[in-house]
Amino acid sequence: MTIFLLSAGTLWQRELVRFFRQRSRVVGALGPPILFWFLIGSGLGKSFHVAAAGSFAEVSSADYMQYFFPGTIALIVLFTAIFSTISIIEDRHEGFLQSVLVAPLSRESLVLGKIAGGTTLAFVQALIFLCFAPLIGITIHPLHLVFLLIMMVLVSFGLTGLGFFLAWRLDSTQGFHAIMNLFLIPMWLLSGALFPLSGAPQWLRWVMRINPLTYGVSALQSSFSVQGHPLSPAVAAPLPCLVITAAFGALMFGVSVAAARQR
Repeated sequence: MTIFLLSAGTLWQRELVRFFRQRSRVVGALGPPILFWFLIGSGLGKSFHVAAAGSFAEVSSADYMQYFFPGTIALIVLFTAIFSTISIIEDRHEGFLQSVLVAPLSRESLVLGKIAGGTTLAFVQALIFLCFAPLIGITIHPLHLVFLLIMMVLVSFGLTGLGFFLAWRLDSTQGFHAIMNLFLIPMWLLSGALFPLSGAPQWLRWVMRINPLTYGVSALQSSFSVQGHPLSPAVAAPLPCLVITAAFGALMFGVSVAAARQR
């Protein structure tokens, strides 16, 4: 157990040091989502009017920049997961990964260290963006804050695990970016981050409901309040969202370990 924790902790620390030493990765993971939030939120602010939950059509309503805020948190997590797990391909080309694989370390510690590093980076950057919430009229109840932080960790873990699995199976950064554009970005688009599930066509609602990220974004949305009302109607209750997101993270960790065990 000591060797397991030491090896996983060393890889976790390496991910953090490596990330913050490369300023371009910090800017690349945090800058574009904030820019998208500001530009898309400002551009569509007058075109969309999202009714606040509760009475849903009465009292107050959230503007689009407020509605898009939780989705931007998920996008920051996604970008950070991509930037952190793409290092697996770089490590393979540089020979570092081969040296780790021949060391007397378990595959579980390797996977846990890499995913934990990406999860920490994603959570910290999402936490920085969370500080903007009061500036746009979003409030967070103290009890909801605990649930929100837990969900941010679980979403970060799940997406980083997914990124690890995809990066482990690929051998080029170009292929990884292609998968990102083909799979990861649509996954985010169909999570309720850009538009609510209630306004989508019936067939698209089914796609959004089987998307595990939908429940993470829904939990984030339900944790925020605008004028005393939840930011958006939740797709599911908080507990099912928590369970589904945790199960998604556990599944991604399991398939990543299985992939790492293959030659």
